Amino acid sequence: METVNQLLDSIKDVGRDAVRGGYSRAVYSTPELDLRQWFIEQAQRRRLDVETDRNGVIWAWWGNPQDGAIVTGSHLDSVPGGGAFDGPLGVASALAAVDILKSRSLSPGRSLAITVFPEEEGSRFGVACLGSRILTGAIDVDKALNLRDVDGNTFADVARDHGLDPRFVGPDPEALARIGDFVELHVEQGKGLGQSGPAIAVGSSILGHGRWKLSVSGQGNHAGTTLMADRADPMVTAAQIVVAVRDTAAKQSDARATVGRLTPVPGGTNVIASRVDLWLDARHPDDAVTAQLIESIYGAAREIAAGEGCTVTLTEESYSDTVHFDPGLSRRIGELLPGAPVLATGAGHDAGVLAGHVPSAMLFVRNPSGISHSPEEYVADEDASAGAVALADVLEGLL
Repeated sequence: METVNQLLDSIKDVGRDAVRGGYSRAVYSTPELDLRQWFIEQAQRRRLDVETDRNGVIWAWWGNPQDGAIVTGSHLDSVPGGGAFDGPLGVASALAAVDILKSRSLSPGRSLAITVFPEEEGSRFGVACLGSRILTGAIDVDKALNLRDVDGNTFADVARDHGLDPRFVGPDPEALARIGDFVELHVEQGKGLGQSGPAIAVGSSILGHGRWKLSVSGQGNHAGTTLMADRADPMVTAAQIVVAVRDTAAKQSDARATVGRLTPVPGGTNVIASRVDLWLDARHPDDAVTAQLIESIYGAAREIAAGEGCTVTLTEESYSDTVHFDPGLSRRIGELLPGAPVLATGAGHDAGVLAGHVPSAMLFVRNPSGISHSPEEYVADEDASAGAVALADVLEGLL
């Protein structure tokens, strides 16, 4: 029987990023493929029956695959330079929880499965929770297949290269029907649990959030021969838009808006860019406010662009409404974990996508600093162990 800490220690060198720090484990990259194989081997070691479905979701079954099973799990991909716990903690905890349940000589009354969803972070193809979105039909299949990574590879091509047939990628009602209840354990990505008190919380909701692409077009030119007064520089426009995003969001209570990626085209040091693409992440508990926030940001961007002799367009890449987890399932989990606080989260998860289709819930494990999507993300050994026990208690109570 391996602890969560031992499981995580066994993958600590997979996907280390020497430039950014932390880990870079983009979907279907060598590190992520290595982790998928690691999970399969760990599941088989526990005598779980493993299958990969037509959308690339891995299922490890304790008992025969059947409708209405209890399902837990998370993801193994990461943001660029991410921490060690976002995703893998939930997967390792699920494996450890199976060990705990077997040590209790449990004979499940329902089938149990551990899942690993691909491309949860959206760090390769730009759409968060892509695997669960495809499974549930939350994204148009043609759009998904034609998503491109930074090298121009389509999702269809990459999927084909890794054993999936793009003709069969898409909504899978049969797979979805096998999920009776879904419980995802995840590192907390805020300071809700604090430095002391309970290490585990029950999730209540996920903020509405989305991703948008702003493309600023100007006049590409020579950096040395073009006078400052003669420029229509989209990089200058983009810089002002980044500040406008911050200032616009700061005026709205509970809003969060971030430009986390910016790409100049063509990207030469001695070249005035012809275009700059910015990716915007925006979130708010009220979906109507999120829409107003985006309109305000776009209005400010258009005004800034016009003042610099540039133009700007806005394209929505993905959006998820605010999610409230199943009240009955959450209440049952609260009964199984007396004293566990209830927390909302601003971070998206596969559980949030699934929540519109099956009863879903989340458990959060303390992250003392609240820092996540960063090498500084941290979970103490004792809290990780407490999380695995809590997950085992919940699964046993539901089984």
